[in-house]
Amino acid sequence: MFDSPSLSANQLLMGLPSEEYKRLVPYLKPVSLSLGQVIYEPKQLIKEVYFPLEAMISLVSIMKDNSTTEIGLVGNEGMVGLPVFLGGNTATNRAIVQVHGNALKMDASVLRSEFERGKKLQQKLLLYTQARLTQISQIAACKSHHLIEERLARWLLSVNDCVNRDELPLTQKFISEMLGVRRASVTEAAIALQKAGLISYSRGQITIQQRKQLEEAACECYGLIRDEFKRLLG
Repeated sequence: MFDSPSLSANQLLMGLPSEEYKRLVPYLKPVSLSLGQVIYEPKQLIKEVYFPLEAMISLVSIMKDNSTTEIGLVGNEGMVGLPVFLGGNTATNRAIVQVHGNALKMDASVLRSEFERGKKLQQKLLLYTQARLTQISQIAACKSHHLIEERLARWLLSVNDCVNRDELPLTQKFISEMLGVRRASVTEAAIALQKAGLISYSRGQITIQQRKQLEEAACECYGLIRDEFKRLLG
């Protein structure tokens, strides 16, 4: 486990006034999330919400044939469990840990009560929801219009932003499932990015070598999503 919750560890919590944050602290429980851990399944009642610190959680759509596609990803910029304060109360997609690490967990009832106070937390959560809607819609458009190499670059940059480190413990199998493409396509795209010196890849880990050049190789979707999060959440 790790030390007591840090105000600077999660950006949503960091944006709260000190008084509001201090009121939440007794209800924030530190947890360690492991790779592949399923936080929610579709239609599951959400009893707890999560604020990632170092972990990254993917929101995954599951088809009848069990194929999967990522529709969103959450790192220390946000939280998992939006339906709790939007009124739905149940998960619509699978939420699965893609990068292991620490998080803060809170009972859903506490978050709902704090949201209904109508103060800064409510404003931040609504703005975060708008940013997430932009992320989801842009990812959907990206799949129809951009090459796999551009999409892989965009996705790696997003993961990098979520966990704030260049060494990413990611397998090609996981990446192919998240992007909704064949594993061979991910391999070809990763080789191309590696040959260009933008990333290095060894079994189970990708390291970003040239961040600026990787941004240039990514499709426009990365910048659109990043800028919207900055505009709404600072």
